[in-house]
Amino acid sequence: MEIKKSPKADLNNKRGLLLEIGLVVSLLLVIGAFSYTPEEKRIEKVDLQAPIVEEQIVEITRQDQKPPETPRKVEVKVIADLLQVVTNDTKITTEVDFTEFDEDVDVVQTVGVVEEEVVEDDQPFLIAETMPSFQGGDLNTFRAWVQQNVRFPQIALENGIQGRVVLSFVIEKDGRLTNIQVLQTPDRSLSEEAVRVLSKSPKWTPGKQRNQVVRVKYTLPVDFRVQN
Repeated sequence: MEIKKSPKADLNNKRGLLLEIGLVVSLLLVIGAFSYTPEEKRIEKVDLQAPIVEEQIVEITRQDQKPPETPRKVEVKVIADLLQVVTNDTKITTEVDFTEFDEDVDVVQTVGVVEEEVVEDDQPFLIAETMPSFQGGDLNTFRAWVQQNVRFPQIALENGIQGRVVLSFVIEKDGRLTNIQVLQTPDRSLSEEAVRVLSKSPKWTPGKQRNQVVRVKYTLPVDFRVQN
């Protein structure tokens, strides 16, 4: 028995159309697939690094406190061995022979008489029969008096100046100490201090020659030293 299909129910008649539709749909899908561009996701970059803040660096310097300086010991010494009269019998001239002193130290000044200089015809003796005495003592007594009264000049101390000052002076017939002269000095401040002290010397007992009072000349070295 032959099975008869209704022409409406027979799909074979529509096969070509369905095939064409399928191809068209497939092509559209393929074209759409190729032309489709996915939307790029915008990723915001988050900077997790904290902002750099320039800090002003304050430099702290440590000032080391210097230990207090140990006071330096200063010493003014009147040389006992060199405190003496000149022992030659020649006449005193105005010229000074410096060969007995250090040649590398310049003579920077000559100090005039603190008191009015006594002008006499008789030249001072370099050695007398009876030498002058100071306050009932000898030259060591005068040396001790000078050492007790002299002061180390502050300006010389601050500048590290030290050394020996050599002076000469005359003991007059009335016992006054006059004619102070600086024969050698490393610095004016030292010689001025030595002259200051000698100018304040009390009167001496004058020297004598043949029972007559006479003028006598002395030389006096004074050392200014700083002991560390």
